[in-house]
Amino acid sequence: MRAISRTLLPAALAATITVACQTVQTTQAGAVGVQRSQLMMVSAQEVEQASNKQYQQMLDEARRKNALNRDAATVQRVRRIVSRLTTPTAVFRPDAPAWNWEVNVFTSNELNAWCMAGGKMAIYTGLIDRLKLTDDEIAAVMGHEIAHALREHARERVSKAMATGIGVSVAGALLGVGQVGQDLMSTVARVTFELPNSREHEMEADRMGVELAARAGYDPRAAVTLWDKMASQSAGAPPQWLSTHPSHANRQRDLAEYAARVMPLYQGARR
Repeated sequence: MRAISRTLLPAALAATITVACQTVQTTQAGAVGVQRSQLMMVSAQEVEQASNKQYQQMLDEARRKNALNRDAATVQRVRRIVSRLTTPTAVFRPDAPAWNWEVNVFTSNELNAWCMAGGKMAIYTGLIDRLKLTDDEIAAVMGHEIAHALREHARERVSKAMATGIGVSVAGALLGVGQVGQDLMSTVARVTFELPNSREHEMEADRMGVELAARAGYDPRAAVTLWDKMASQSAGAPPQWLSTHPSHANRQRDLAEYAARVMPLYQGARR
């Protein structure tokens, strides 16, 4: 990590940042072999707390708009799939199956889905209905999103934002002054909903997602058909939430390669 100039910060704060910045390995490699150390400047607990607050606000807003879990059959279908996906998360993180996982369905025409820190998820009806997703394809979507949470990509991105522009409330959080500030909550929301993930993060989520799907008994090859459907709805380009991913052809190749790698896991789960 590039050092932060101590001429720009009080010495005590600079020292605190140095201590707070740590290298972690959030997940085990799994069959797909995702292995990369991550630099973190904020605790998992702080990011999860901010995510939970943001999630509750979004649920409240959806309720006011009568856009939360309107179709019981769709909600039951999505929750059944997610329940199967969260069990094999232990392969990547032994603590993950005990997380307080939650998934809700938002009525919206957007092609969107996400999973916040700690396992708070949503999928939009536009994604399910416009693309006519199969159960295997929903598993591909949600496995990908779950992988982002397992890898703590939001925490990593918040840490990067803090390293490049530290505000008063964030500095207070680093120094242990009070609870997580509004600025941290806003940053969590921004990296989750507004800014596209990096190519590296998307690749990791793709590869881990196909393994989660396979271990849960869903065909990992559905990730490839899902991407074809995405491209067909976006004039050959991905929607904004996947816009930093490599080209369509490169992504197809990578997904196909890793889906083939985990096919024995899928076949074993189907027996």
